[in-house]
Amino acid sequence: MNIPKIPKDFVLKRFFSKTKPNISNESTVNIKDLDEDCEVVTIDKIGITELGQGALLLKTQDGKEFPMSAFSAETAKSISDFQQGKLDELPTIYNMVEQICENAEFLLVKVRIFISGQALRANLYFTGKKDLVLRNFRASDAIALATFYSIPILVKKELLQQSPKINSK
Repeated sequence: MNIPKIPKDFVLKRFFSKTKPNISNESTVNIKDLDEDCEVVTIDKIGITELGQGALLLKTQDGKEFPMSAFSAETAKSISDFQQGKLDELPTIYNMVEQICENAEFLLVKVRIFISGQALRANLYFTGKKDLVLRNFRASDAIALATFYSIPILVKKELLQQSPKINSK
């Protein structure tokens, strides 16, 4: 099989938009909908474990924490890149979500992390011409998408732990 070489000056440019699609009706998905049992968190730390797995620490404004690990190093790198504003190299699966949202005029407005059985899962909340909730997806991918779109990450309160206070002399 003969595969042609791509010239050095050939540049592929993808269009990634963090702007809201042109939606004609009002959103009915609200950040507070059904979230009395959740708290908004931010990513406090992100990295790779000595076993080569992704790990992160989610934290609330009042110091409660939720550590998360055992996801791919590639996902951890994507999250870290998105935090640094590197939004032009989107992995294929996230690119697919981006294109579907763009074409269907959907906007991801929040993700909600919870435990299902032994795994961390997430619901993704979209709004647009109609509201859509995608249920039971990998939490790490949901966090990556939330970071890409700069939207709230919610975690069930029962998963959060108060940060230990360290007294130093």
